[in-house]
Amino acid sequence: MNAAVDAPWLQRQRQRLLAQRGHAWLLQGPSGLGQYALGLSLAQAWLCEQPTAAGACGVCDSCHLIASRSHPDLVVLMPETEMLSRGWPLGESAQKDIDDKKRKPSKEIRVEAMRDMVGFAQRTSARGRGTAVLVYPAERMNTVTANALLKTLEEPAGDTRFVLASESVHQLLPTIRSRCQTHVMGWPSDEEAIDWLLAQAEAAGIKVGDGSPARVWLQAAGGRPEDALDWARAGLTAQRWSELPQSLARGDWTLVSDWPASQQLAVLQKLCHDLMSVAGGGAPRFFDAASLPPAPRWGVLARWSKALLDDARTVEHPYNAGLMQEAWVAATRQVLSRTPQRA
Repeated sequence: MNAAVDAPWLQRQRQRLLAQRGHAWLLQGPSGLGQYALGLSLAQAWLCEQPTAAGACGVCDSCHLIASRSHPDLVVLMPETEMLSRGWPLGESAQKDIDDKKRKPSKEIRVEAMRDMVGFAQRTSARGRGTAVLVYPAERMNTVTANALLKTLEEPAGDTRFVLASESVHQLLPTIRSRCQTHVMGWPSDEEAIDWLLAQAEAAGIKVGDGSPARVWLQAAGGRPEDALDWARAGLTAQRWSELPQSLARGDWTLVSDWPASQQLAVLQKLCHDLMSVAGGGAPRFFDAASLPPAPRWGVLARWSKALLDDARTVEHPYNAGLMQEAWVAATRQVLSRTPQRA
């Protein structure tokens, strides 16, 4: 089970959701708030042999089967890349295709897996507690896959319950959204998130020292604790984060050179966001104000933001990663050299 399931803000939300009726939930919110962990813990509670108002017991055979990724009454629909990274087995045919190098693991939820789920939902429960389906991230369904889910979602056979978890709910078909009860993910307080971060870092063997890096991780993640834990695993330090804006403004890419392209782009988007906020008279969210270079005019930043958004659509499949980074270096220097007086 994902470590985030123990997060106190997820425990509170799970208890509220379990107290309500409904066969299909849509958990929505930005990344890093625990949609996957909450969705899986709901499914586990539905299938648990000794559930409580707070959730699954964690010790019955059903809970052990979910922990071992082998429960016969649970279907998890995720992109194959996500399935593999989280330890879920692929279908026999899909695994064979990948093993035989006929194709790479899919980054979308494949329609073949969805069609298998439709057949699963029509079966009788193997353990007598009904069946459950977890879809995450739900926005990774294309139109064909979503339409394959639609009828089953509207009229599930037998005692099948669904939990869809999304980090970009606007990308879902309106017909999918309308057939689910919606739950907007709650945010933890900073102190609650930091306590959780420190506990997770200690469990992972990450050196924390006096604990101050946890605030930097949380700041870098915009207050999203699971994303903050990713920064902790990446070894982010307070000094590195404070030096980044001025370093990028000079065209010095040294501090981000060991990060993947998607993470480099995320830093640029955070920097652009903070400069736009400052240019508009607001406060930065991701960086300390003192670490930021002078903010160019709003129009310059707006054009840069749009260019970065366009890059985000292809960052996982760049035509040439080296050229893409060179373009980012040049664009960043050009934008940040244009102070309000020179714009």
